[in-house]
Amino acid sequence: METLSFLVVKPAAPTRLYGPRLSQMVASSSSTSVSSLSFPPSMESQLPITRAKRSSKPTKAAPLAIRTAPATTMDDTNAATSVSTKKVLVPIGFGTEEMEAVILVDVLRRAGAEVTVASVEPQLEVQASSGTRLVADASISTCSNQVFDLVALPGGMPGSARLRDCEILKNITSKQAEEKRLYGGISTAPAVTLLPWGLLKRKRTTCHPAFFDKLPTFWAVKSNIQVSGELTTSQGPGTSFLFALSLVEQLFGESMAKEIGELLFLPFADDKPKEEFNKISWAVDRTPQVLVPVANGSEEIEVVTIVDILRRAKVDVVVASVERSTKVLASQGVKIVADKLIGDAAVSIYDLIILPGGVAGAERLQKSRILKKLLREQDAAGRICGAVCSSPKVLHKHGLLKEKKATAHPSFLKELTNVVDGPKVVIDGNLITSRGLATVSDFALAIVSKFFGDARARSVAEGLVFEYPRS
Repeated sequence: METLSFLVVKPAAPTRLYGPRLSQMVASSSSTSVSSLSFPPSMESQLPITRAKRSSKPTKAAPLAIRTAPATTMDDTNAATSVSTKKVLVPIGFGTEEMEAVILVDVLRRAGAEVTVASVEPQLEVQASSGTRLVADASISTCSNQVFDLVALPGGMPGSARLRDCEILKNITSKQAEEKRLYGGISTAPAVTLLPWGLLKRKRTTCHPAFFDKLPTFWAVKSNIQVSGELTTSQGPGTSFLFALSLVEQLFGESMAKEIGELLFLPFADDKPKEEFNKISWAVDRTPQVLVPVANGSEEIEVVTIVDILRRAKVDVVVASVERSTKVLASQGVKIVADKLIGDAAVSIYDLIILPGGVAGAERLQKSRILKKLLREQDAAGRICGAVCSSPKVLHKHGLLKEKKATAHPSFLKELTNVVDGPKVVIDGNLITSRGLATVSDFALAIVSKFFGDARARSVAEGLVFEYPRS
């Protein structure tokens, strides 16, 4: 199977997320694989992704709860598709990495896959690695007799060990490999789960750098993505979009992978990471307090990525629902159970309030009277506000972007004033905004840098396997 044909082989280059640009072609230098899914020439030396043919010989190489459910509707950033439905299994366990799990589910559902999230624990609800609680669609025992087009394992510890110890999942995945259907793992999953199962034999493989020495040396490859026959492996949360897009291409073809990649705003090599105006200090002499309001239709990638990265940096994050219930249905069918209702959250003072995107979610956030009052008090006190994707429009409607430079999802830029169109993240004094989706990692790391400095942000990025931009 020829897969991931749009990605360029550069194993020794630094890790980074990149996305397809249709209007430019890759110049063919020393890479071993190029494709019609194009990247700018400037990306060629920075995209460490490899693809192996089956017959090739090996070479040596340097407290938020989420309820996942199949999406019944698609946000207007989704790709319309008439392709046949593909069945995908994403197992989770105690300590699963939430960014990897949610990005996989979100991206594959955007492409039209029927994704089942299955718990390997006795109960459906599991606590993920950064404290997020995920509630699966089903128990793994109900999946044992099903046939899947793809089995994709998220990483995280001890999540990968919990997956490894599940005999039912082992049997499902082993059968998947025996019958030459797609399977894969990201982060710790290749070394901790797939290797003990014997499913990496004669397969070129990558994994999280901290576990790389556990892979068979002769077959280990230091790359963001490695495709070897039916097996696809990847390195960590920071490469989750590339991992998911690789799987989309293998299931649905290049054109779908192109379309989804562009809709997600995967960063290009020549994108400016951030631009800052009217620079002020955000440092506080205690643990920063951050509020993330959510609503029905909020974009789950943005919610989970922001919360995960900030918690990794030791920020105290509260997720508050503006609905009547703490349970909200996110844009791709993920159900999120917030920490509290917005009314209960409003009794506290926050250093930063961040509005996630999602078209329907942003509209719901805008209608919340309590949130509107909180935002105006935040602005009047000179405290920080943030918004991504479609939510800068919420701040604009409430009169909180006056004389402020900002960015947003391209479809909303015309509704804003003082737009800065170019950088992934724009900071203007006590305001921070971004395009959303795949740029939210840059957004969250920019916040970490403002609170704690570049050293903390760089350390968090390293754990994510995400290339932190040079100063």
